[in-house]
Amino acid sequence: MKGYIRFFIKIYAFLILIDAILSYFPETMKHEWRRKIKKWSDITCDPIRKYLPVTLPVDLSPVIAVFFIFVFIEVFTYLW
Repeated sequence: MKGYIRFFIKIYAFLILIDAILSYFPETMKHEWRRKIKKWSDITCDPIRKYLPVTLPVDLSPVIAVFFIFVFIEVFTYLW
């Protein structure tokens, strides 16, 4: 059971990174699959964006989100 949860959390972190990379290609937003990836990654990144300064030249919320996801995986693995 623990392996499945960890697997799906890693897939979610991978989707966040894919969204961060695809954000440099705005023409992909016209595809439905791209909007779904954006929707799923924004669930985690939007709350982080509220606490980051607007003046940053790059959106660091995906990096911070993935960092916290992997910390969560390690803590979850240690406690389970």
